[in-house]
Amino acid sequence: MLEKHSALGLQQEPSKLMVSLARNASEVAEAQRLRYKVFAEEMGANLPSNDGYDRDGFDAFCEHLLVRNAAGEVVGTYRILNPFMANEAGGYYSAGEFDLSRLNHLFDRTVEVGRACVHPDYRHGATITLLWAGLAKYMQTNRYEFMIGCGSIGMADGGHMAASLYTSLQKDYLSPAEYRVFPRCPLPLDALKTDMEVTCPPLIKGYLRLGAYICGEPAWDPDFNTADMLVMLPLSRINKRYAAHFFK
Repeated sequence: MLEKHSALGLQQEPSKLMVSLARNASEVAEAQRLRYKVFAEEMGANLPSNDGYDRDGFDAFCEHLLVRNAAGEVVGTYRILNPFMANEAGGYYSAGEFDLSRLNHLFDRTVEVGRACVHPDYRHGATITLLWAGLAKYMQTNRYEFMIGCGSIGMADGGHMAASLYTSLQKDYLSPAEYRVFPRCPLPLDALKTDMEVTCPPLIKGYLRLGAYICGEPAWDPDFNTADMLVMLPLSRINKRYAAHFFK
């Protein structure tokens, strides 16, 4: 669940990784640097900054999870916006892409996650497992009940893959009507192919395996050139088989 999430592929696993929350501005900057490398340099996102750091107004209100390798370098990151800091920030990031009105009554128990990204050399199960384990510990410690975030699909093909993926996933994973959200800049599904064979991005696939919903049609984010689906995971729906490594 990602505001923006990089594609997570499979590569060789490193010998040692560790996860922690950023403790100061310098450590947050390390996360922002990795985000820039992945989102701007690798994926071509049109970011507001061009100084080598991906930053926005939400960073100051978020907790930042960091995965470091044996050399101490940040190779994975996730940011977390809890309900108290969301109030300070003026709302959740995803409210800029979706009308979240139907979720308002859940906001005092809801954490938003996003800006997940992983260095190309560390895109394997161990890194994302550590990020999710850190997130799980955070939610359990603070007794939050819901997690939301934007799951992103690249639109290099003009959006046909994203439209086809949403059409395929909605059959089994669309949320109940009371959790439905509405895109402010909708992906034009009627003008796109919706029957292509597509592969679900690993991060979105992981959320769905855990028990997450897709809360409605995708929005188009022109800056990142992605189609974003709001993903929601009530902890009460956690699939125990897949969650065993994260929630302990």
